[in-house]
Amino acid sequence: MKHHIAFIGLGRMGQAMATNLLLAGHTLTVYNRSPDKAEAMRARGASVADTPADAVREAEVVFTMVTDDEVLRELTTGDDGILAGLPPDAVHASCSTVAPATNQELAMMHREHGSWLVAAPVFGRPIVAANGQLWVCLAGPNKAKSRLLPLLPSFSQGNFDLGEDPGAANVLKLCGNFMLGAAIEAMAEAFTLAEKSGLDRMVVFEFLTTALFNSPAYRTYGRMVAEEDYQPAGTAPSLLEKDLKLTLAEARAHQVPMPVANIILDHLTATVTRHSSADEDWTSFARRISESAGLIR
Repeated sequence: MKHHIAFIGLGRMGQAMATNLLLAGHTLTVYNRSPDKAEAMRARGASVADTPADAVREAEVVFTMVTDDEVLRELTTGDDGILAGLPPDAVHASCSTVAPATNQELAMMHREHGSWLVAAPVFGRPIVAANGQLWVCLAGPNKAKSRLLPLLPSFSQGNFDLGEDPGAANVLKLCGNFMLGAAIEAMAEAFTLAEKSGLDRMVVFEFLTTALFNSPAYRTYGRMVAEEDYQPAGTAPSLLEKDLKLTLAEARAHQVPMPVANIILDHLTATVTRHSSADEDWTSFARRISESAGLIR
């Protein structure tokens, strides 16, 4: 069954997800604050709206994939925002990595409006989205989640249901991103130690990801760290920096010490301040370990 869908936020991940929804045969209307990215979707067959409100006027479901909490709030609640045009009983799938409290707050506003919000953050790089292999975390009203489920296979291989509190999915997303950051930090430290001890970084990578850590995260990010090749960018370092700040704020709220998260955040902040470019992946913070060990490339 085909549906009227809106998609707001057409960065690397949003473009890939929206393109797959279009390829699945759904009617798609898109909006992006930078019009050039929306025009790329027009060339693929989507309609392009001038405002979020216009994008969602006929939508059964709207997906949002934006950079941070402030942008999500503005696009949802502004004068020309989603809630100004969304039909009653429509579903907003909030896929961005934001604070749990943000989606809880917006979910309440949707209920007052007569529509629904489901938190639906995703795991995977843009190329994974393009291949339809993301993992989706779902949290929100069961009725609304059931409306989303038929759409998810166009860009994902599976989903996990975290219950009806929309904040729950974002807690899991923050935990997952922290663990990815911790894996990158650990591999950078291990590969640097191996190199300074006279071993080949790639040999160490191949052994560890074959014998002990044979998983997509370690193999994908580990190769980038071992080769010290941080292009093409999947996600910018500034976005993982933002995610770690959200993680630590949530940890403080629940009185959970996270010393490793603080270490990673320090390396990310130095990367964003000193070296980061839009073309480098978030794994590039691994350079800080090599530099600290005297390995200046």
